[in-house]
Amino acid sequence: MITDTHAHVTWESFDADREEVFARAAREGISRIVLVGTDLASSRAVAECARGRAGVYPTAGIHPHDAQHADAATRAAIEELCAAPECVAVGETGLDWFKQFSPREAQLASFRWQLALARRLDKPVIVHCRDAHEDVLELLREQRGVRGVMHCYSLGAEELPHYLELGMYISFSGVVTYPKNERNREAARAVPLERLLVETDCPFLAPQSRRGKRNEPAFLRETLGEIARLRGAQTEELARATSANAQRLFGFGAG
Repeated sequence: MITDTHAHVTWESFDADREEVFARAAREGISRIVLVGTDLASSRAVAECARGRAGVYPTAGIHPHDAQHADAATRAAIEELCAAPECVAVGETGLDWFKQFSPREAQLASFRWQLALARRLDKPVIVHCRDAHEDVLELLREQRGVRGVMHCYSLGAEELPHYLELGMYISFSGVVTYPKNERNREAARAVPLERLLVETDCPFLAPQSRRGKRNEPAFLRETLGEIARLRGAQTEELARATSANAQRLFGFGAG
């Protein structure tokens, strides 16, 4: 069993072959996929895509890029989606000081609101952090006790203790397979096994053998294999451990 804890399979780049994508994932042993919402439209889309599909679970949230467009009506609709029993997490939320497609104040307000929502609903939060380490930490500390995952962790081992102390899980993507990314590999070695998750973030960040191409859940095995190599573990052993961690965080059982 392998769990892809962050995928965007409802994006239009999958429109021509979405069913084949799910079939290829199943053939590669990807037993669970978390479909992640980034705005109201995509959150509704992942909820619809996951409905009736075994092993596929939706989230709902507002990505920092979309924070400035989240008015009161949008937030109310996101909250309704997050409150549904089938929704396993709040987010993708967080802060992005690299692209800043939304103003900083809008991102901060949106992230604070979603952290509070996660606390209120007792659901985990999926956190995007790009060039915003200190500010993400500050807001997580404001809502200490909210559980969640640092999605597509791109920092090094030295930043890890701050997130681990806050109870966060750490998820690695295909970025860890890139030859020049030794800092991220050091982090993958250092994360305690019980906090480790894996993801594709597809259609982005395909692992090295398919770098530059559209990513999909079936390719997660390469990322998992690289992390296993780094840690001196067997791939199947790591698959079981990361899937157990995902079950514990997201609460979707042993499907």
